[in-house]
Amino acid sequence: MGGERPTPREDGFSMPAEWEPHVACYMEWPTLTRKELWADRFDEAKRDYAAVANAIAAFEPVVMVCDPDQETEVRRTCDETVEILPLAIDDSWMRDNGPIFVRDASGRVALVHFRFNSWGERFQPYDKDADVPRHVAAHLGMRRYEAPFVLEGGSFFVDGEGTLITTEQCLLNPNRNPTMSREQIEQGLRDHLGVETIVWLGLGHSTDRDTDGHIDGIAQYLAPARVVLLMPDDPDDPDHDSGRDNRDRLGRARDAKGREIEVIPFETSPPGVVPYLNIYLANGGVIMPIADRTEDAQALEQIAKLFPDREVVPVPGNCLCYGGGGPHCITQQLPTGVPVPA
Repeated sequence: MGGERPTPREDGFSMPAEWEPHVACYMEWPTLTRKELWADRFDEAKRDYAAVANAIAAFEPVVMVCDPDQETEVRRTCDETVEILPLAIDDSWMRDNGPIFVRDASGRVALVHFRFNSWGERFQPYDKDADVPRHVAAHLGMRRYEAPFVLEGGSFFVDGEGTLITTEQCLLNPNRNPTMSREQIEQGLRDHLGVETIVWLGLGHSTDRDTDGHIDGIAQYLAPARVVLLMPDDPDDPDHDSGRDNRDRLGRARDAKGREIEVIPFETSPPGVVPYLNIYLANGGVIMPIADRTEDAQALEQIAKLFPDREVVPVPGNCLCYGGGGPHCITQQLPTGVPVPA
């Protein structure tokens, strides 16, 4: 090894699927640093973050990272069961700048600290956000692996059995890892997430303003070899063609165990409604954004059918969508297991 620390994969770690049981959910509170991002909806954003936190807290513990100056506000707004972790942060999208947790066969849990460059240097500053995984590792007394490349948690999904799905639009964008080839990125994913097979979709959601096509706006794993995918029927919908292309890519792919991947179409209309598939899978629950529009009923019915063994809990989605995401974007699950000491 030449003195270098082994990768998570070499140490036997891999990322569990999101539907597996969690110890807790980590979030970040909207900060004054990014107040201008929300414009006149900053107070609404905070209310909706609290709504998501409180909904999740009914299923599993929630840890809310917040700027120390906002601790009193968080305590006043969130359920009393929500744990507060004061840290200096720049933004509030824990899925993307927070740690990614991995687990080995004996149930030991560690975290991976990927580099974060604020979605291709879009928002400044971001140095505090880039350091959050280190602070979380210290808080948990947990081993931290440093990955030598940029990766956001909303840009991929794993099935927990060796397969990862992502989009070319995001991971191959030169504003992320301009010196890395597709093959080098794939190897980095294998080394640090413990996967074997990478399935590349093309484009993310047409209305994705800031993340360059994160996959969590258009898809979600339901089970190994089973994916729900945004596929609008309307030929005039801006996501119609990309949805068909992504379906075809999944149809041609085989997962790490050689299985065909079943694709379940998700229909939503008209375009521009909140990303209904941007859901958080809590222990026994599905936290789902809604838009207070007639389309919500169709979307809720589809989600309920996809997750018959979970309670579907709708949360306000309009403001989160305005800010650039949904419940999945503002959360990160800590899987069950015993922390590996630092």
